[in-house]
Amino acid sequence: MLYQVSTGFLDTENISYPFRKLFRKYKNVQFRLGELQKTVPDEKIIVMDSGQLHYDYLVLATGLTTNYFGMENVKKHALPMKTLSEALALRNHLLEKLEAAVAEPDPATRQKLMNIVVVGGGPTGVEVSGMLADMKRDILTKDYPEIKKIGIEPHIYLVDGLNEVLKPMSEKSHSYAFNALTGMGVDVQLGMQVKDYDGETVLFSNGQQIDSRTVIWAAGVTGIKIEGIPPTCYGRGNRIICDEFNKVLSTDDIYAIGDISLQTHESVYPAGHPQMAQIAIQQGRNLAINLKAMLSNKSKHYFKYHDKGSMAIIGRNRAVVDLPNKRHFDGVLAFFTWLAVHLLSLVTAGNRITTYYRWAVAYFTRDQSLRMIVRPTEKINNNHCADQ
Repeated sequence: MLYQVSTGFLDTENISYPFRKLFRKYKNVQFRLGELQKTVPDEKIIVMDSGQLHYDYLVLATGLTTNYFGMENVKKHALPMKTLSEALALRNHLLEKLEAAVAEPDPATRQKLMNIVVVGGGPTGVEVSGMLADMKRDILTKDYPEIKKIGIEPHIYLVDGLNEVLKPMSEKSHSYAFNALTGMGVDVQLGMQVKDYDGETVLFSNGQQIDSRTVIWAAGVTGIKIEGIPPTCYGRGNRIICDEFNKVLSTDDIYAIGDISLQTHESVYPAGHPQMAQIAIQQGRNLAINLKAMLSNKSKHYFKYHDKGSMAIIGRNRAVVDLPNKRHFDGVLAFFTWLAVHLLSLVTAGNRITTYYRWAVAYFTRDQSLRMIVRPTEKINNNHCADQ
């Protein structure tokens, strides 16, 4: 639900929870904050910027990071949305550009400030495009009455190099999502591959271009290679190749779960499992059972993914759900199903209550109250504070 943080419908504490508070009731769990720098498998050590840790078993659950496909300009200027920090940065950016647009006297520059390009037609791109379209319709003219006077409104583009949105889902989901987005005013342009972006203009491989100072990059992900893990252990997308028990190939006592894990033992998924939360949850549970089994010299269970379906929200009363056995439904029922599933997936009752409250207010009022630019000051003058 990061896209709801980036568009101001939820705050960080609605969808996250501090690890130390989460683990305080487990006396055999210790939390250490640090950035992983390398592993030393021969010595069973991991090295972090905050020190070293010895392990008996090492489980890597690092997830993936944004893939810019080698385009350095895009990496420099586009806005990713893979972490809470990036979601907050995107929210600040969107609001800052709107503030700048209503004060900009030049019409061409004003339109460039108000154009938003979302790159990537997967669930993230579709969801953020739909949310922005809802904001444009229900909220922006209330907060920015200057928009009507100026006569220029935000233009939302969703572009993708493929010929369908929500490619991993069913044909019915492709069609519904495309029609819903276009009906909401999103300019969906498919078969468009980004070639470059200099912070002012998006250039496509076919020579077309879009002027915009806001490009949201949701086009792909890749793994980050970890020093100490043999190069032969990495497969497509820098994902770590694992056996059917999630053990990293050519290593002892090192395991990987979630998006970073690449398993090909199931014939239904010859290229690896989809990068979805439900797979990570099931892998984590199965590995926990196997670790306990190994400590007791019992047999292990190989991982088998139980497909519970997939879903994507598009906007108010618009969503798609694909269930196993090719069952599909969309519209209002799918919308409330998405809300219920994601509400129940939050960590604590407090998360669920506050999120439910914000969703209810936003749904019935067609508004929300988190459109604030919040950023830390670059420097704190300690001497000045002491003097005060």
